[in-house]
Order: sequence, then C-alpha cells, then structure tokens
Amino acid sequence: MPYKINGSECTACAACESECPNDAIHEKNGVYAIKSELCTECVGDHDEPQCVSNCPVDCIRIDKSVPRYQAL
Repeated sequence: MPYKINGSECTACAACESECPNDAIHEKNGVYAIKSELCTECVGDHDEPQCVSNCPVDCIRIDKSVPRYQAL
C-alpha cells in the first residue's frame, strides 16, 4: 500500500521530498502529496519507507485505498 500524507497535519517542511528514491513526493497547494503510482514503499531501496522515517510530525500513513506495491 503506498503511503499518503495527511494534508491537515503536514507542515510543508519538505523533509520527505528529498528522501524519496522514486520522486513520488511533490508540493501541492502548500503541502506535500505522494503520487501513489510512483510509491514503491521503498522496497528494494531501503529497509523502511524513507518518507515515514524522516517526517518530523508523523503525518504519513499507509493508503489502504490503493493495493500494496508488488516488486517485479
């Protein structure tokens, strides 16, 4: 399940954007969002999702509306 950023909690600090190995995070209307089609949950790159581990306010959560990433 790709991750999503809770926009009401995001402080727009950009700590997550530079850590994403897939360039899936972008700024939108003053907060950051994750493009679910690009999110791989950092599988194959890191042991844990880098956006989650670098978010200082813990506003990034699993998006259960999208299927989990399946490595090819």
